[in-house]
Amino acid sequence: MIDHGVSLPRYRLHVVPAVVALASPAWQREVWLDPAEFDGLDHIVHVLFDDFCDARAPLPWLGQCLRTEQEVELMARLGAAFTAAQEAVGADAPDEAYLDSPLWPTVVAAAARLAQVLVANDHAALSGLHDAGHSWPSGRTAASGA
Repeated sequence: MIDHGVSLPRYRLHVVPAVVALASPAWQREVWLDPAEFDGLDHIVHVLFDDFCDARAPLPWLGQCLRTEQEVELMARLGAAFTAAQEAVGADAPDEAYLDSPLWPTVVAAAARLAQVLVANDHAALSGLHDAGHSWPSGRTAASGA
């Protein structure tokens, strides 16, 4: 996989959707609270804090799955906001308790700001790849447009 700015782009493929999910209260209520769905807050926590990043201490992930110092700073803010909410409701609380917490809007706002930056940076990286002659699907040339 070709990517400019991160050495673990496949990790980023998990991080970005997790942050986007945290930025969407409608998604959280519609999907996380549906027992038939796999996606839930537990999955998001594992992605952002355990498996593909550490939102509480994201600096080591700079250049791995985070592209810029701004992403690191915003991920740390998200980590702090989530940790405060988790401490308020309890780590074992159901998703609905988190969503109903008065601290949850701070988590959503931090995630929304980070999501905007992650997506903008990915768009810039994709544009850079395109400008360098890389195309998708592979085999197509940027000049031909086909």
